[in-house]
Amino acid sequence: MRIDVYTPLVLSLLLSAVSPAVGRRVAPALAARVLTAAAVVTACATVWSLSLLALTLAGDAPAALLAAPAGGRRLPVPVPVPAAVAVPAAVALAAVAHRLWRAVRAVRGTRRALRRLCAAHPGDTELIVAASPVPRAFAVPGSPGRILVTAALLGALGPQERRVLLAHERAHLTHRHALVVTAATLAAAADPLLFGVRPTVAFLVERWADERAAAAVGDRTAAARALARAALTTGPAPGPAGTLPLTDRAVTRRVAALRSAPPPPLRPVAAAVLALGVLPVLGAADATGDLLRLLSVAVLRVP
Repeated sequence: MRIDVYTPLVLSLLLSAVSPAVGRRVAPALAARVLTAAAVVTACATVWSLSLLALTLAGDAPAALLAAPAGGRRLPVPVPVPAAVAVPAAVALAAVAHRLWRAVRAVRGTRRALRRLCAAHPGDTELIVAASPVPRAFAVPGSPGRILVTAALLGALGPQERRVLLAHERAHLTHRHALVVTAATLAAAADPLLFGVRPTVAFLVERWADERAAAAVGDRTAAARALARAALTTGPAPGPAGTLPLTDRAVTRRVAALRSAPPPPLRPVAAAVLALGVLPVLGAADATGDLLRLLSVAVLRVP
């Protein structure tokens, strides 16, 4: 347990470090899926490892029992980790709970706000145009999903650019991108060492929607032009919780990607990322077994 329990923490940093490279080289749909899956599994393993470390603080009860004389001698008490490690782990668990609560509240608050804007429209209406001078577009998940676009943005785009915009937002709904980004957001909230995964996944789902929009209109150059026009119209602004803030660098990368050939799937790289997500689970499971063995030894040695 002394080493295995720390494996998820180390592998979280490794996954965070490699995620931008994976996002650049692997097809966005596949990369977003595998990075999110690996992040969720790694975050769960990290939380479990912190729980194991914190649980060692409860080792005082077995220690008191084992200190009872047995044949005139005191039995040694196995100590999995020192209190200097267990106490910070308990504090980290409390911080994780707070971060998760804040992340869930932010995501739910944003979705409620967007749904309120759509509530006055018939349930079978997919496209909702808001009379707002602020150029914005959102894919509102739900049943059914809605596309909320302001009149200012639609007025700034040409007919083909509007097709690209709607295809992009429709791709977000069809492929449940909100769920993917939310999963990555909660994983990063539970495991702050995954700081590089969430922005990569959020960027990848935008790239994923770009590719689907380009396929829908059958013209990658037109899709790139529509993206650039929409970016110039909206300007850099933070998106709602669970989305990617629109920045010049992000838009430049997306436009450049649409002007080049689609990236290959590179399934071996994706498989390696998934394997990287499995390793923390193995480390946490081995640490759990070590702790259970120590506790069983303690119980058996009670006189």
